[in-house]
Amino acid sequence: MTSLEKPDLVTTNVRYRMPNVHPEGRKFVVIAAALSLVFALLAWETLAWPMAGVTLWVAAFFRDPIRTTPKGEGLVIAPADGMVTMITEVLPPRELSGEDALGAAPVTRVSIFMSVFDVHINRAPIAGKITRIVYIAGKFLNADLDKASEDNERQHILVEGNEGVRVGFTQIAGLVARRIVPWIKVGDFVGAGQRVGLIRFGSRVDVYLPVGTAPQVMLGQRTIAGETIVARIGVAEAPSGISQ
Repeated sequence: MTSLEKPDLVTTNVRYRMPNVHPEGRKFVVIAAALSLVFALLAWETLAWPMAGVTLWVAAFFRDPIRTTPKGEGLVIAPADGMVTMITEVLPPRELSGEDALGAAPVTRVSIFMSVFDVHINRAPIAGKITRIVYIAGKFLNADLDKASEDNERQHILVEGNEGVRVGFTQIAGLVARRIVPWIKVGDFVGAGQRVGLIRFGSRVDVYLPVGTAPQVMLGQRTIAGETIVARIGVAEAPSGISQ
């Protein structure tokens, strides 16, 4: 009788590691901590303790956790942590339209809303070359509103991957967010899940999928930047589910 061989099992354990505070946010943590210390030295406890809480919140806001990005052909990875609040078919924004961008036909837009408690570091949805970055000054409406895509301060980014596949995404400032901080420029090559920038203090990211590609996430679902698969290029069937 032939014995069956068992497949090798991965025995390496992955341990939890406290996320680092991104350098972009360290000065804010220091300022908040310094104010808390000053209030404490002045015996203003009614201000010192709330400020200590603010210090912890600021540190948490700028946390930069390690993410494990799936590999595979045609994967579009979530660029932001948050909740999928809108999935709709729209014309590409004019800053991302044209033959050398997303074209002129309607595409699917997936909107991910980031609350002030989410990680705010944004990541590239696909690997490729940054071919377009367009910053637009605007208003600071609630980022959860549909018109925020057209009215709010925002930054459009276009990534061109293998075989000319293009995916666009837009960082949108919100009520509290007042600064979009980019870490990339046109001509840079990025990997899927690579850090590309952040939006300070609550905002939204829209992802524009190529024509013929349906989202693999659902309304109300939470995404993890650099990990959640938002879509598979060329897969036109969307999943269904229930909120419970």
